[in-house]
Amino acid sequence: MQQRELGSNGLMVSALGLGCMGISASYSTQLSKAEGVKLIRAAADRGVTFFDTAEVYGPFTNEDVVGEALRPIRDHVIIATKFGFDIDPQSQKIRGLSSRPEHIRQAVEGSLKRLGVEAIDLLYQHRVDPSVPIEDVAGVVKELIVQGKVKHFGLSEPGLQTLRRAHAVLPVTAVQNEYSLWWRAPETNGVLDACEELGIGFVPFSPLGRGFLTGAISKDTVFAQGDLRHGVPRFSPEAIEKNLAFVDLLKQVASAKGATPAQIALAWLLAQRQWIVPIPGTTRLSRLEENLAATDITLTDADRQEIANAAAHIQPAGDRYTVAQGAMAGREACLPKSE
Repeated sequence: MQQRELGSNGLMVSALGLGCMGISASYSTQLSKAEGVKLIRAAADRGVTFFDTAEVYGPFTNEDVVGEALRPIRDHVIIATKFGFDIDPQSQKIRGLSSRPEHIRQAVEGSLKRLGVEAIDLLYQHRVDPSVPIEDVAGVVKELIVQGKVKHFGLSEPGLQTLRRAHAVLPVTAVQNEYSLWWRAPETNGVLDACEELGIGFVPFSPLGRGFLTGAISKDTVFAQGDLRHGVPRFSPEAIEKNLAFVDLLKQVASAKGATPAQIALAWLLAQRQWIVPIPGTTRLSRLEENLAATDITLTDADRQEIANAAAHIQPAGDRYTVAQGAMAGREACLPKSE
């Protein structure tokens, strides 16, 4: 597996990571702990060294799975986790956002215990909390780094000015925002440019559009009540029918390359910058192997231009969140450069 440096702080990871959320949460197909451990170890056996989790996945259970899976090879992998949601300890209901200093410290202690590690390699603020200045958040993480409990600081879905303000207090190693062929906001909101300027790595989540860019979803697909895609405007039958233009484009390129649409979608992201590391998730070994094979695909400048020209004529249909999800996720990453 090829290695990439996330930004300029010396954090080396595999060119593709594994997003572990779906093993324990958010989709209709989830794995038992034993099955999740097996899949994560299969990824490590195939060269993946970068694993992404969060306290809110489950909640809490995904960190347990990741910790158990990676404990035998702890010194050879990079584990990223996140804080930022207020989770009721009894009901495990998410009550909103929270990046209060005391909550960050409490969340980190819980993550360290569940992961079974002495230090978190990469700690993200999961979503920007508008009630807590980002300077205070960065200051707390800075203290945790001094204490040896955290090694690197990251932000997920920040806007441009929030990113700059945080970086002024504590160098940000990585930004994790949604980015794929059908969600390209990082290209226009200034975040990708700022990452290049400041030496910050970029980690696209949902690089396969929550499964859509694999070509496995049609307008007849029914999402279960507990699936995060259920009720999302972008996954309505009408939107899917329009958005299949993205899949058709990927299929066209994939056919010429002897690849799959998912592999081209990932190869396209990898070709954007050398410090971009997508983290596709899956619960199936066959999909894992398919995704990892994307690192062997080379897109020429002509290929990239062909994709860019064709994609410029396609507008994604439907919002990426329901109203409730959008309220919880925040809108920072959708803001224009000026904020």
